[in-house]
Amino acid sequence: MKNILLPTDFSENSKNAINYALELFNNEPCKFYILNTYTPIIYNYDYQMSSGAYIGNVVDVIRNNSLEALNDLEKYVIEKYNNPKHEFELISSFSTLTDEIDLLVAQKNLDLIIMGTKGASGVEEVLFGTNTIHTIKKVKCPVLAIPDGFFFEKPKDILFPTDYKIDYSAKHLDILETISSIYNSKVHILHVSLNRDLNEEENTHKNKLDNLLNSIHKEFYSVKDQEIPQAINEFQKSTYVHMLMMIKNKHTFLENLFFKKVINQIGFHLTVPFLVVPSNF
Repeated sequence: MKNILLPTDFSENSKNAINYALELFNNEPCKFYILNTYTPIIYNYDYQMSSGAYIGNVVDVIRNNSLEALNDLEKYVIEKYNNPKHEFELISSFSTLTDEIDLLVAQKNLDLIIMGTKGASGVEEVLFGTNTIHTIKKVKCPVLAIPDGFFFEKPKDILFPTDYKIDYSAKHLDILETISSIYNSKVHILHVSLNRDLNEEENTHKNKLDNLLNSIHKEFYSVKDQEIPQAINEFQKSTYVHMLMMIKNKHTFLENLFFKKVINQIGFHLTVPFLVVPSNF
């Protein structure tokens, strides 16, 4: 049974991600943890210090609203999907989202986090919304980010760009293998380099990746003289993919997406679900 976390702020964006999750694992035994976090903001510190009872009342009201909305959401998904293979646990927490997720990853032995993402207007956040960026940066658990307005499609084709700089393990590929097995997906492994061949270490990593994905339908590609964003965009012009998967490692393209103001310049935009797997768990 997979343990999957579904963070929600009760927006249509997060509700859409929950629908996607329940469709994606429709035929798989899963326990879904539906999480809402809240942190009431009190602006006047002096007033806060002298009005503890009032602050407590505010927190109680917000907690009750959170629990009520979680119960309504659980009722909605049970009535809509009526899936005996799925269990649900509701979590309402007075905490920040990333701190609470960090705790739950260990406490609930989470396999995956599925959350909605909506790019902000700022240059650094056109790919993901703030909560998604912080979760991917901090939390050591795979995250599947669902773009705003993307409705479920069977992930028959999955694009996996890589630089072969990672010593792959079965843990890195667990979710990819699960999804690929369910849908008989084809995994397109795309290596992008700047005008050079693979060195010995990269060849070793590629062969290990091939062996680890032995049971999966896959194809390897190699592209030179292109940056990864352009290579992804070019690939998608010829092959429609239903999911993008990458492993987040320090000093790689994916890490740079979150820190460098290059997204608008290179024209890389998230249009399909994006599975991000941390290099260390």
